[in-house]
Amino acid sequence: MGAFVKIAKADDIQPGQGKMFEVGGKRIALFNVDGGFYAIDDTCTHRGGPLSEGELSGKEVTCPWHGAVFNVTTGQVLRPPAPTGISSYNIRVEGTDIEVEL
Repeated sequence: MGAFVKIAKADDIQPGQGKMFEVGGKRIALFNVDGGFYAIDDTCTHRGGPLSEGELSGKEVTCPWHGAVFNVTTGQVLRPPAPTGISSYNIRVEGTDIEVEL
């Protein structure tokens, strides 16, 4: 079990948006889905596109480079061209702080 590290404040990311944070040497995409927060690797497994800059629709984010789709709650790839899924991270909210488990 990893340690939780503060990544952002709850008001840093509006509902329906994502943002990239560098934490522990990793690029992590943090998404706000209707007030719930989810974290996955920021790098698409196809060609390295920044998922935090993709379009979020419900719990699915589309890579802005080539259109691969990932589930932001699990990191599972839902549509090619990405060949594999990505890591997802546990999140907890302490007051207004969002923490990610690394």
